[in-house]
Amino acid sequence: MKKLFLIPILALAVVGLYAQNNGGISSEMLGKIKQGYVDNAANKALRNAIVANDINKLAVNAENSTAFDAHFSNQVNSKAVTDQKSSGRCWMFTGMNVMRSKAIAKHNLPSDFQFSQAYTFFWDQLEKSNLFLQAILDHRAKPMDDKHVEWLFKNPIGDGGQFTGVADLVTKYGLVPKDVMPETFSTNSTTRMSNILSLKLREYALELRKMANNKSTTEQMLQDRKVEMLQTIYRILAMTIGEPPTEFTWTQRDASGKVVSTEKYTPQSFFKKFVDVDFSKYYMLMNDPTREYYQVYEIEYDRHVYDGKNWVYLNLPMEDIAPIAIASIKDSTMMYFSCDVGKFLDRDKGWLDVNNYDYGSLFGTTFNMTKKERVATFASGSSHAMTLCAVDLDDKGQPIKWMVENSWGSSYGHNGFLIMTNEWFNEYMFRVVVEEKYIPAKILKMTKKEPIMLPPWDPMFAPEE
Repeated sequence: MKKLFLIPILALAVVGLYAQNNGGISSEMLGKIKQGYVDNAANKALRNAIVANDINKLAVNAENSTAFDAHFSNQVNSKAVTDQKSSGRCWMFTGMNVMRSKAIAKHNLPSDFQFSQAYTFFWDQLEKSNLFLQAILDHRAKPMDDKHVEWLFKNPIGDGGQFTGVADLVTKYGLVPKDVMPETFSTNSTTRMSNILSLKLREYALELRKMANNKSTTEQMLQDRKVEMLQTIYRILAMTIGEPPTEFTWTQRDASGKVVSTEKYTPQSFFKKFVDVDFSKYYMLMNDPTREYYQVYEIEYDRHVYDGKNWVYLNLPMEDIAPIAIASIKDSTMMYFSCDVGKFLDRDKGWLDVNNYDYGSLFGTTFNMTKKERVATFASGSSHAMTLCAVDLDDKGQPIKWMVENSWGSSYGHNGFLIMTNEWFNEYMFRVVVEEKYIPAKILKMTKKEPIMLPPWDPMFAPEE
């Protein structure tokens, strides 16, 4: 009897709830909304075209089709284009391509010479695993719904990253040539391995939290168990990527293929001979219009190595960043660069221009948000790292367009490169890493400020992939 009585009462309550919800779409409101579309011949023809085609194909701005130009007044001599395949390692390829360019020029190496991305990626994954597990221990006293704990469990590991990861990893573990430790299926296609590692790390994190809540558990017991966990992670990595060499014999050849020497190296001695970069002389410059300019920011846990450095950057307006980048290119020095690459990209030409697609005319509306508004509303952010290598200047020395060496293979875009107008550069460029010598003294002085710490879940700082 009680059940039969409650059902109609519940139904009446639900009806009453919807009747009071004036924010919903009523039948009267729906009638007004429908007035936004007129089912006439013109709209019917347009609708038939849109439902059967890629929107970008129909939104191509024909008036902009002749704007593409591959001439550059200033260009760093780039070598063979690399390919990160189905992985999120753009940050690694970009950082290593900057070092690779220097090594080829300094030692007259063949143009197709590459450092082993698989070697560096192995250590990246092991270090990130340790970073996650130790961070779990650092926050062991906090509840599962704490913001830091929640963020950690959502992001145990991944293949994305940024320049500071490259700097810390190669400084700590050195480098090896690509032919000493070549790519594997799991480095070229990282998803499956990443899923397995994430699952295991989350399991381990729960175990560590449980151990930590036991009063009889000592700090040494927690650290000993963490080491055992990392032994399993190491085994998984060795089986999917291969075990990194501790020493190797390598034959150096010059650009013509002639043998220069055959020597035995460790990864550290190889790095010392062929790169020997002082990363303390590199600075990350950022254009984030949602935050105060000429201020230094640091991202908590935004690093690859627990005992390494968080990403620290100086936020600058574009009018300060562009001259610094131009000075580096004029001195034949490539730069780590990141942007929101998917916006207005003509994939066939490799052409980035805010006028490539006219979505407004296609749908009868406008899209007018500023860069600041797009960042603040999560509509735009840095998504991909590439190597900035060229700029085309007008007769007054002002940039017309820029070019980057990508890591999606030589068949993508403009022979593996992407070209962007200066307008697109200003709207969708976010980060560039430059050497100290190209930064004016008054700006360099600002980098010494005490950083403002930002949380790891800040939306602008997702890893580049």
